[in-house]
Amino acid sequence: MFLTNINHFIISKITRRNQSLFQQDIERFSKEISKEVSGNSVLVIGGAGTIGSSFIKAVLDFEPGKLVVVDTNENGLTELTRDLRSKHEQFVPDQYFTYPMNFGDPVFQKMFLKEGPFEIVANFAAHKHVRSEKDVFSIEAMVDNNVVKAKGLMELLRQHPPKHFFCVSTDKAANPVNVMGASKKLMEEMIMAYSSYFPVTTARFANVAFSNGSLLDGYIQRIFKNQPISCPSDVLRFFVSPEESGQICMLACVLGKSGEIFFPKLKQSDMVSFKEITLDFFKTLGLEIQICKTEDEARKIASRRTLKEPYPVYFIPSDTSGEKLYEEFFTESDELDNERFRGLGVIVKSRYYEIKEVEAVLNDLLHLFKSDDVQKADVVALLQKYLPNFEHIETGKSLDQKM
Repeated sequence: MFLTNINHFIISKITRRNQSLFQQDIERFSKEISKEVSGNSVLVIGGAGTIGSSFIKAVLDFEPGKLVVVDTNENGLTELTRDLRSKHEQFVPDQYFTYPMNFGDPVFQKMFLKEGPFEIVANFAAHKHVRSEKDVFSIEAMVDNNVVKAKGLMELLRQHPPKHFFCVSTDKAANPVNVMGASKKLMEEMIMAYSSYFPVTTARFANVAFSNGSLLDGYIQRIFKNQPISCPSDVLRFFVSPEESGQICMLACVLGKSGEIFFPKLKQSDMVSFKEITLDFFKTLGLEIQICKTEDEARKIASRRTLKEPYPVYFIPSDTSGEKLYEEFFTESDELDNERFRGLGVIVKSRYYEIKEVEAVLNDLLHLFKSDDVQKADVVALLQKYLPNFEHIETGKSLDQKM
């Protein structure tokens, strides 16, 4: 199932779409996309992850002249290259380069100046898991990656403006309840402050089915290691496939107008519960499950389980900090365009910070992080000062305390 039927499982049990949500938009605007991509130079930052690599595959269908991929994950870059080189009739430009480096380091700027200029720049490098929110140290690293380093990139691009710039966001930036979502909302504000210097777009979407590091991807790891499954029993989520995640980013990047935020047109009925997916997953595998009452019980059963016995699964209500039981892509104050695309909605007008305002926020955050006794609550309070819609959910528990 893992190698041959995972895409079928996503289509039949998770997204419930026989074709990509964005296929009609890609076909309708194929000439416009080709005009913006064909023969041009593309830089993808964070391109070894699920969304970044899917964006690359979507862009390669329109044959760019040069592709440069940057990621801190050296193994991920290796697998990306093997994947591209191994696929039948996959277009890869002669000028294809991968660089294992951090986009916030000086060596990145050296590479950028040598390999550029770039018509298209897309940034997928980010802390994107609520799990990353634990304490003041993890939060500082998150803000540094999602906002501070991204601002350094924007300053570099202001000196060497691309024709298109895209930076991925998250549905959790809409009315955020966790620091990760708040940091991405602040990222949105920051990149949009540069939208008068070069075209800037972003996209919010929900869970990418079986993406690297996701709960569902973890199921595969647990089964390979004969370890128990743990799943929230009360969480509903919107899902897109890995292919769709790359497509929405490509469409936003090359067709969006500067300052716009894209999101998938999904209905409440499109939401799926993790518990339902889990039950379907094991049914598809042909495995019975044994529902456990505690983590300890699940671990104990897994440790002595034979291959023919039911698989231990532990369902538990979500009780960790920053977990929202539902998802949303926009707020009541956003002005929307739901007519331009078939599968995409667009936030066309929102009030964004000016560069000086963004710098003021960052200076306050950096000053706070220098304090010897700064606490997570202090960072939350400061973010709430600048992001009025940020209502942090604090339970005192993090996902690192769970299986």
